[in-house]
Amino acid sequence: MKAGIIFTGTGPILILTSYQSFDDPNFVEKLATKGIQKYIAYELPVEKVKAKYREQFLIIMQDLSQANDLRVLDYNGHHVFTTFSLKELGPPIYSE
Repeated sequence: MKAGIIFTGTGPILILTSYQSFDDPNFVEKLATKGIQKYIAYELPVEKVKAKYREQFLIIMQDLSQANDLRVLDYNGHHVFTTFSLKELGPPIYSE
């Protein structure tokens, strides 16, 4: 399980995914089917995301498949950006 902020052309979204990495070709393709062709991804510690999103996190986790799946936990870019410190972000992963 991975959590991360995906910076897209319309702003950041917070996702949970069962893909192994944010640059996995199948993950990239899955985002492309959702209209996201170019992005910068930053992994976040899952426990920090769980602590900040509590009930919403648990609800999304129940709906997340064991393999090759992703769910948007928060699509309010302002909220996502202000909820996490930049120091909490992992190294950037670029995709275009």
